[in-house]
Amino acid sequence: MGEFEKSISFDGRDIRLKVGLLAPQAGGSVLIESGDTTVLVSATRSSAREGIDFLPLTVDYEERLYAAGRIPGGIMRREGRPPERVTLTSRLIDRPLRPLFPSWLRDDLQVVAYTLSMDEQVPPDVLAVTGASIATLVAQIPFNGPMAAVRVGLVGDDFIINPTYAEVESGDLDLIVAGSPHGVIMVEAGANQLPERDIIEAIDFGYEAVQDLIQAQLDLVEELGLTIVQEEPPEVDTSLENFISDRATDEIKKILAQFDLDKSTRDAALDAVKETIATAISELPETDPIRVAATENTKALGNTFKDITKQLMRRQIVEDNIRVDGRKLDEVRPVSCQVGLLPKRVHGTGLFNRGLTQVLSAATLGTPGDAQNLADDLQADQAKRYIHHYNFPPFSVGETKPLRAPGRREIGHGALAERSLLPVLPPKDEFPYVIRVVSEVLSSNGSTSMGSVCGSTLSLMDAGVPITKPVSGAAMGLIKEGDEVRVLTDIQGIEDFLGDMDFKVAGTDSGITALQMDMKISGLSLETIAQAIHQAKDARLHILEKMLQVIDEPRSEMSPYAPRLLTIKIDPDMIGLVIGPGGKTIKGITEETGAKIDIEDDGTVTISAVDETRAKKARNIVQGMTRKLNEGDVYVGRVTRIIPIGAFVEFLPGKEGMIHISQLADYRVGKVEDEVAIGDEVIVKVREIDSKGRINLTRLGIHPDQAAAAREAAINR
Repeated sequence: MGEFEKSISFDGRDIRLKVGLLAPQAGGSVLIESGDTTVLVSATRSSAREGIDFLPLTVDYEERLYAAGRIPGGIMRREGRPPERVTLTSRLIDRPLRPLFPSWLRDDLQVVAYTLSMDEQVPPDVLAVTGASIATLVAQIPFNGPMAAVRVGLVGDDFIINPTYAEVESGDLDLIVAGSPHGVIMVEAGANQLPERDIIEAIDFGYEAVQDLIQAQLDLVEELGLTIVQEEPPEVDTSLENFISDRATDEIKKILAQFDLDKSTRDAALDAVKETIATAISELPETDPIRVAATENTKALGNTFKDITKQLMRRQIVEDNIRVDGRKLDEVRPVSCQVGLLPKRVHGTGLFNRGLTQVLSAATLGTPGDAQNLADDLQADQAKRYIHHYNFPPFSVGETKPLRAPGRREIGHGALAERSLLPVLPPKDEFPYVIRVVSEVLSSNGSTSMGSVCGSTLSLMDAGVPITKPVSGAAMGLIKEGDEVRVLTDIQGIEDFLGDMDFKVAGTDSGITALQMDMKISGLSLETIAQAIHQAKDARLHILEKMLQVIDEPRSEMSPYAPRLLTIKIDPDMIGLVIGPGGKTIKGITEETGAKIDIEDDGTVTISAVDETRAKKARNIVQGMTRKLNEGDVYVGRVTRIIPIGAFVEFLPGKEGMIHISQLADYRVGKVEDEVAIGDEVIVKVREIDSKGRINLTRLGIHPDQAAAAREAAINR
């Protein structure tokens, strides 16, 4: 294929496509550009590996700091482990792309996206999502696309398509909508407590723009002389499926209809039925085609049994409007909560239970120096002062496997919970703490990410963080059979695993703070999405009511083990004075007081210590060092040194001046030691500050009222 270029005029901005220019040996590639942001996306297909019974799709998004004209830090000066945002972008590309590949496809597929250049006006993530669809079409991989994505922002009362970083930051909405010709396929959003109707309108607005990009891709395929590949699925011998279905259907129906069974009991009952089928197959003649099929593919029995269970569970929901645990479609599982579970050395804890899902969230309050440094992030954000981490150990689902570093799922769920709570956190100038919440999933049966949101809200309030409103969340599911659609509230594990949608909605009683919708089908109508959003509101408010019965507002007192922060403002020109040569001065203050000191470029000084007395002592030293002195000011000081011509007095923490021997008394003094000794408390007045900043003091001409005021000020320091 030769080089081909196409420009799409899209919402007042051009998107430029270049096919055939780069990566000629990839299955398909496209250079997609807008403004100065350039993303190279490739899609490659290789032959299937033996024994694979799933779609082996890998999606990787990578950033290089040269894209922003920067050199990486560290010894190697090379990009290392990808920042969290890069991992989240990989997931963002994967989630709308994966459902559009045929379910029978077993070939290895890999999509790789590189951001080669980036400006601050055009975020690269939605370009990468659309580029993945184009690269797949060019690679002639079987695909139920095209697919495209746009970002929707809200500035004032107006929705805008693909806003800049600054517009997203200043607005009340950051929504990404991905869609196919069949409907909306993915939604990802953070919002500032927006009403449900505004979110629905924004999704509709975004999907209209998506359809323009889909049509542009169809035009591109035609101009390249290509077709959208729709390969026929391979023929499948149904004899094994029929054998299992005949023997298992009635038993599976009975188990699914026993609504009082818990998850483990139901799974054990289904496993027993499967084992009975396995025994029946093993008793068949060795040459029987059914036994041969089960022997040649050891996973065939389990996969077929799962498919039959899925069909029967879905049919029960669609036909009877009853779920496997007996709940109605819009019913939430039993909810219970607890706060303060751990000793107060943990600054705040919240335990959230919903059905068999259990999440323990722990909140830690830190100092400004504990903020997460994002220096090697291409976006070059400021330091992060709210951090949420999510852990999913194997015992939470009754399994055993080695513990590893957090994977994409853990990072994604942590980011979703983080986004859900950001709109209700107090601003930095009111609450300067850095906050970290860790959610430990102790038991999982669906919707652990929303359990993390609820547990985190409880832990923050238990820690005394003055959040503006509590946040709760619920996960919605979907069963779609033909034209029949059923939306499920608070899905459990089997409904997530065997259903068509996982739609997580978090928010306060005033509105939505975060959304995340993933599909297993090729698209969904706006009407169904609206139904899910409204149904989720009832669930969120029900859960929130249960949470508020345990703790209805943030605690007025923090843990005694949480740091106490004092914030003062100094002249930025004096920052160097406080730090001192090589940090000597600030280290000295820390050693003397035991307090930690963080200084920002604008002169904001945050002093922290577990003991408030220590923090106040450090504050007084810094204030004393940086206070503007005026001639005539009167202070109480202490003699620190004596020399033949006078005495040095520390009259403010870190601030020292000299009383000349002639200023010690209103008569002639023979020796300094005749009037003062080291350690004496004296009342002094600032007589002069010379051109070198040296402070000359005097004991003369001080009115008794001035002396009394100075003593009172010293007591109150």
